[in-house]
Amino acid sequence: MTTMGMRRTLLLHLFINVIVLVSSGVDTNVDGIPHTSQDILKQQLDNSVNIKNDLKFIEPNLHPEHYPYYFTNHPADAEACQGNVSCPHKDTLNTGKCWGYEADCTNDRMPAYPVCDRFHEAWAKSIEKQADKFFEIADFGYVREMRRGMQTFCTPQNQYGSSLECTEFLRHCRAHNVLLDFSNLNSANSRERFRSDFFKPGQLGGNCQLDKEKLLAESAHRSELQSWYGELHVYESLDLQIPHPQNCDIIIHKPTYLIKLDAGINMYHHFCDFVNIYISQHINNSFSSDVNIVMWDTSGLSYGDYFKATWQAFTDYPIISLKTWDGKKVCIKEAVFTLLPRMQRGFFYNMPLVPDCHNSGLMRAFSQHVIHRLGIKQDGPTKGKVRVTLLSRNTKHRNIVNQDELVAAMRKEKDVIVNVVAYNRDIHFVEQLKNTHNSDIFIGMHGAGLTHLLFQPDWGVIFELYNTEDPRCYKDLASLRGIKYITWERTSKLARHNEVNHPSLNKPHAKFADYSFEVKEFIRILKKGIYHVKNHPKFKEMRRQIKDEL
Repeated sequence: MTTMGMRRTLLLHLFINVIVLVSSGVDTNVDGIPHTSQDILKQQLDNSVNIKNDLKFIEPNLHPEHYPYYFTNHPADAEACQGNVSCPHKDTLNTGKCWGYEADCTNDRMPAYPVCDRFHEAWAKSIEKQADKFFEIADFGYVREMRRGMQTFCTPQNQYGSSLECTEFLRHCRAHNVLLDFSNLNSANSRERFRSDFFKPGQLGGNCQLDKEKLLAESAHRSELQSWYGELHVYESLDLQIPHPQNCDIIIHKPTYLIKLDAGINMYHHFCDFVNIYISQHINNSFSSDVNIVMWDTSGLSYGDYFKATWQAFTDYPIISLKTWDGKKVCIKEAVFTLLPRMQRGFFYNMPLVPDCHNSGLMRAFSQHVIHRLGIKQDGPTKGKVRVTLLSRNTKHRNIVNQDELVAAMRKEKDVIVNVVAYNRDIHFVEQLKNTHNSDIFIGMHGAGLTHLLFQPDWGVIFELYNTEDPRCYKDLASLRGIKYITWERTSKLARHNEVNHPSLNKPHAKFADYSFEVKEFIRILKKGIYHVKNHPKFKEMRRQIKDEL
């Protein structure tokens, strides 16, 4: 019987008790109920409240805006919240809101829908269809297609059996009761991070009915960071009980995410990892941090991770290195092989983004998720001022030669507060994000540090001072995040310094030089950003809220 059914039954019994007591003919008080029986009934009613209050609601720790969408997709949690007096999210129940990948989800119920400023006939037949295309490629429509594309390759034969299901080309997979035998891993003697030849017959599989031909047909995207085909094409149907101590050295009951990571020292590439883990959570409809995350690295090499604090947004535990399982037979009850960072038509590396469209609800939700889980607060807007942060590179190339001159000119503007930062390993990454999240305008030269734009407020402006002839990279990222992008407009008003040859091309290249900028032109472009911030509806709304609170 459901919890709701139990409540109805209990209330019916209580109602019958009242009728019996009232008609019993014994002495009654003014309410027509005997004193002793009234006490009994009161106790029964109290007990019913206790049963209701005892419904266990497990706090999912989400950004406040995400609860309506979460409860739509988790009706059992919604019922638990409704039945628990301490649940603080009751106003987010029964809203009908949806992310965009649910059946019958309409645009007006989603967090947002893409906007296109210009029609491109090569992409669609109308500007509305162009927005739909952006949604499919770069928003929750991407999740919808992944979920729709899940297919079963190994079918359990009973409730204790195993299973394997994946998206097309094995880009994302779920395995239930899977055996992974790392007896031949030998990571200590390897410098190859993504070997896929160490599984021998009988070392990877589950107790299920396998369609091997169907599995082997998914090889088209076989590549280290594009597919799990290299690892999973050897999956076998095993006549073993999994998990069982006789067949497993290690049994893992906790949901476990297996990941292959890009460069941990480059924010742009590493955040492809984090974004794809977040998308994998949506595919699996689970945002619990009570999970294991395993870094699938078959080498004995160390992994430099400058942004490791971000893992706190996804797991409560330290990242597990694959080498810790070397020589062991590992059985996992629930394993997820996550989306990978360099997939063909992936997210956001190798993404063919629809031009002149912006506002991915998915990327905004990712930003909110990370900011919330890391405990970062928005302290603005500041009264009468726009907060400007300039990122100082202090690197071999692309430094701003006249940086002090530009900063001095900005500080003469009466409506800005200027902060100059150098994001390096001496500044904890969470502190970096706190500063970025409280930057209305973020200025920097072309480089991975501009990935910080993902965590600017919704009214934010990213000013890529000069794109060094790579015009799409951070403009596209800003379009995904839904913030304003501006950049240098007149190359005649900048100068190159300390130019050297590209190490591979052996000729001069825009990325291998330092630059100086005409101050007057710099301020002209900056004022475009200031105007955008001041006139953004959310900036105005936040200022009104602060004024009302004061």
